[in-house]
Amino acid sequence: MRPFSQHPEKILVRSTNWIGDAIMTTPAVRSIRENFPDAEITLLALPWVADVFSASPRVDHIFVYEKNGRHQGLRGKLTLASDLRKKQYDATILLQNAFEAALITTLARIPIRGGYSTDGRGILLTHGIKKHPDIGLKHQVHYYQEMLAGLGLTPGKDQLELFLAPAVKQSAEQGLQRYFSRQGRVPVVGLNPGAAYGPAKRWPAEKFSRLAQLVCAQTDALLLIFGTDADREAASHIAAAVPEHAAERILDLTGKTDLATAMAYIARCDAFVTNDSGLMHVAAALQTPTVAIFGSTDHVATGPYSDRAQVIRKPMACSPCKKTHCPQDHFQCMEQIQAQEVFSTMQPLLHLD
Repeated sequence: MRPFSQHPEKILVRSTNWIGDAIMTTPAVRSIRENFPDAEITLLALPWVADVFSASPRVDHIFVYEKNGRHQGLRGKLTLASDLRKKQYDATILLQNAFEAALITTLARIPIRGGYSTDGRGILLTHGIKKHPDIGLKHQVHYYQEMLAGLGLTPGKDQLELFLAPAVKQSAEQGLQRYFSRQGRVPVVGLNPGAAYGPAKRWPAEKFSRLAQLVCAQTDALLLIFGTDADREAASHIAAAVPEHAAERILDLTGKTDLATAMAYIARCDAFVTNDSGLMHVAAALQTPTVAIFGSTDHVATGPYSDRAQVIRKPMACSPCKKTHCPQDHFQCMEQIQAQEVFSTMQPLLHLD
């Protein structure tokens, strides 16, 4: 394989499609910038991922892939390829593994196309990289860095990173001020009861509710509940479980913030309790003290990549099954995790022990 372009003027980087995966690519994106400090780097990303990089100094532009709009369907993909072709990129690095990513950049006539030879797309890549047999035994952060090494680039540090725009930090701070003005400056605890990819990843809302009761009974912390519209029912369950006198210490953010603002709120948390989710990786990148609850998924490959995070899980013969729904329909890997255990793990993070 000929060497990857040494002096490209314009590079297109295809981002992964999920928030957590995008966070785990941040060391690789930084490495690309370090290898090509003078290049103009554009990130091609879906709308719900774009905020991960919107304030990043590692990229110059974000090209939004409007998969549910302008770029929808076959005609939309041809439009996307045409739009990219007009930009005249010298090279593309595909962090996403799909065949579609290679096809679109080939149709865009980008002359140098590098990435893993997955999903049968090797024929479309000028620089196809084979995965190492043991890559699945490592954290996913290394997956992307090893791809860059295969392209002949020099991977940098593996540490996650996430940048927040001053405006979103100010917005989150203002959102907290009315609570602080009533109670004074108190600890902030984030609860994230949701997770995409099915219920097997979710610690039951009833257990989050019991955790909220413990926090309210034993601390004066403000509780922030994170999530999308899909998590509003769980958030309501949690809010209803706390004593009436503690109701003013609950701030339900589910479905009420964009990703950038949610990230700013997570940065303000003194502790963050979460399922395996995109926001878990946000907390890891922000170095927010985190307690991550794992059941069906792999805590080695996709756990929070942070020395300020602790994972709670119950090893079982069937885990990690990596399934969306429990095949045995009783979720024992989650049911065996008790609220008191989670609270006891979280408590030292608030310096209350």
